Amino acid sequence: MTPAKAGGNAGDAFPDVASRRLAHPGYKGITMGKKLTDAQIAHYHREGFLYPVDAFSAEETRRYRRAMEDFEAAQGQELGKGHNFKPHLLFTWVDEIVHHPAVLDAVEDVIGPDIRLFHLSVWPKNAGDAAYVSWHQDATYFGLEPPVQVTAWVALTDASVEAGCMEVIPRSHKLGQLHHAEHADAKNLLSRGQTVTAEFDKSRTEFMPVRAGQFSLHHTHLIHNSRPNLSADRRIGLGISYIPTNVRCSSTTRLTAMLVRGTDRYGYFDDEPRPKVDFGVAERAAHADAVARFRASNAEQTRRFETAA
Repeated sequence: MTPAKAGGNAGDAFPDVASRRLAHPGYKGITMGKKLTDAQIAHYHREGFLYPVDAFSAEETRRYRRAMEDFEAAQGQELGKGHNFKPHLLFTWVDEIVHHPAVLDAVEDVIGPDIRLFHLSVWPKNAGDAAYVSWHQDATYFGLEPPVQVTAWVALTDASVEAGCMEVIPRSHKLGQLHHAEHADAKNLLSRGQTVTAEFDKSRTEFMPVRAGQFSLHHTHLIHNSRPNLSADRRIGLGISYIPTNVRCSSTTRLTAMLVRGTDRYGYFDDEPRPKVDFGVAERAAHADAVARFRASNAEQTRRFETAA
């Protein structure tokens, strides 16, 4: 697909764009096109995904990667499985990414102007590592009502097919929530190894390669996976889960979420504070609280899911 350029105008590609604006349930009565063209917005809603979208310069992306890897080296711990949740509460450079207009404008185009950051996971795969992500839907164990959530997958390094970029089942978001089961596998990067158990058509898949500084968007019900990194460089991405503020979580645990754009007239989440310094005392406390609540909610949703099945 043709990349959407940062700061681009939807009208550049379609002269009659004003008469053909799309509206959808997450954004009723308001025209779109802050970042994406009508064709790209339609593709997202029809297929369940969109890529690549340009966001960050090569210099910015190198700075973000360097900040992450400098921290990992200082801590002697990679931001991988078990240590990869909600880094936007710990680091100013991640906070900068999740608030960047190039990302939020595209997100607004598909879910509306009032946006909370519900969750964020770092997805690193080292060169030549057998780590993978099984076929799954993001919505599983989130407990969001209604299930309106978009993931912006921001690449800090090139995510080619060889490097294990995302692979998706086009239009599978229209299937709704499918049954998953947990499969213990140390190489599966998903926290619970959740994997779709329902039958679905794998005869037509599409890879979503993105270069460093680009991102993709995918719907919370889109079935997707990613394969091991066979390239010579590390593959690093941030999976940023955004929701409109009218979405709530059905868990009894009250969760935190960061208001990143617009206003919230609903109050379904406790606010998350933006980090003032990297890995500060207050930042670590806020992070620990938010992650503990998220894990409790995730466990509750898992029990509900298994009971319902």
